Amino acid sequence: MYEKDGRRFYVVDGHIHLWDGSPANQRNQYGAGWIQCFYDYHSALSPKEWLWAKEKFDRYTSEDLMHDIFEKAGVDVAIFQPTILSEFYLDGFYRRRETAELAAEHPDKLIVNGVWDPRDGEAGLEAFEDEATKFQYQGVKLYTAEWRGDSKGYSLTDPMAYRYLEKSAELGIKNIHIHKGPTVWPLNRDAFDVHDVDDVATAFPQLNFVVEHIGLPRLEDFCWIATQESNVYAGMAVAMPFIHTRPRYFAQIMGELLYWVGEDKILFGSDYAIWEPKWLIDAFVDFQIPQDMQSEYGEISDVARAKVLGLNAARLYDLKVPSGVIGAPELAVVS
Repeated sequence: MYEKDGRRFYVVDGHIHLWDGSPANQRNQYGAGWIQCFYDYHSALSPKEWLWAKEKFDRYTSEDLMHDIFEKAGVDVAIFQPTILSEFYLDGFYRRRETAELAAEHPDKLIVNGVWDPRDGEAGLEAFEDEATKFQYQGVKLYTAEWRGDSKGYSLTDPMAYRYLEKSAELGIKNIHIHKGPTVWPLNRDAFDVHDVDDVATAFPQLNFVVEHIGLPRLEDFCWIATQESNVYAGMAVAMPFIHTRPRYFAQIMGELLYWVGEDKILFGSDYAIWEPKWLIDAFVDFQIPQDMQSEYGEISDVARAKVLGLNAARLYDLKVPSGVIGAPELAVVS
């Protein structure tokens, strides 16, 4: 449980990883470049006292993860969002076995989402169904710009992507997290465009589409889509660290999201281990839109903070919110 200045918040970190970007796992120069790009984001946007050594950043331990997220930051529940990248890493970027084992040890704290790629075809669809049934997935993470052989990405509107979305709905997997944000080298920027979300959100109203990284740098496009589509949500991973380096830019981001999307559809995520949740949560709990911007954007209330930090994700993932936290009486979910 997170508490500061007598205020208690229920926190769900909706975007974490346990990765292996170490040289031993790198398949080629793209694997080396990928983790370096992540580290550059980490170095540029983190406070100096929160910087990691590159060697640790490449491959940290599961003990590091548990300590940083739950003991240090006071997060209640965290959600793994897998990224495979088999073209760049010998054993994949995502430490699948360790993640599953860690979640099995801490089922009250960790949720593991699945992953699918429509380019795997019917065979992949069958394998995904078996895996989803085994692990009882509540969500999936999609990476539309991931390379696969000669393919440099796919669209959610592709016919086979529709088949996978239909299967997800059939299996009761209602939360579809999609990376639609800043490009990571060497992937292509246009493959992260948010335009395909509009189509599938209309076609699958029973699913929740969480646009991770809020479509940056296409925030305006995302906001117009999320305003129109009631089942499109804003995942704040990658946007959160601007609270430190560009506070007025962060105020603009939050102001636009609150105006267009609303406080009920914004979800906190640290993107651990690019950033640790502790300093992000501390900064957000204390953050207020500057006074000279409030005539346009208003203020951020503590109830809005509570929704962003955890209550909205709790609603999507049917998590029980304890009493005594801000927003709990009217927003608590009973499993």
